[in-house]
Amino acid sequence: MTSREPRLEPVPIAQLRPTQITVGFREVAEKRHHWRKVAPRNAPEFLRHHMVPVILGPKERHYLIDHHHLALALHEEGVEQVLVTVVADLRAVHKDSFWVVLDDRRWCHPYDAKGRRCGFEEIPPSIADLEDDPFRSLAGELRRAGGYAKDITPYSEFLRRHLKRKDIATSFKVALGKALKLAKGEEAAYLPGWCGKVKE
Repeated sequence: MTSREPRLEPVPIAQLRPTQITVGFREVAEKRHHWRKVAPRNAPEFLRHHMVPVILGPKERHYLIDHHHLALALHEEGVEQVLVTVVADLRAVHKDSFWVVLDDRRWCHPYDAKGRRCGFEEIPPSIADLEDDPFRSLAGELRRAGGYAKDITPYSEFLRRHLKRKDIATSFKVALGKALKLAKGEEAAYLPGWCGKVKE
């Protein structure tokens, strides 16, 4: 049932189904900026090296389980199609059980911009309908700054408990500094990907 099968035919980004409710719009904007620098000279090569992982689900739909920020950025830049990697074929799973299976395997993140768990029906049907959560942008920048190793557990929920949304809006740089200190501290030691110092 589980495989990593590159699909050589492109899939329209507009037909990709999200498995989360939010992304960080700041992170999407950075990916759009990067695409504009790469696209004029190397667009096909970039897209070949950035296949997106999907689950094949009911009605032959492709459910995106990572790279939501990249998919939205490319969509907003007018890119129509991407190559996909099929992680699992769940077309045989009944639609009433499909989201439960995704949730059980940590392939979905049904949390809104306030960090509240929602029903699966609140996950938007389109990449274009994803909402902004600035904590997702902060967590992404924190990872790039060496705050933690990439892991499927979002650090955004940890940061949400220690920082306020207005902290990010007032100064992203200051919020990042606070986040880096928090991520390296003992309070975050239980999180996968933790990169803090271990006391003897």
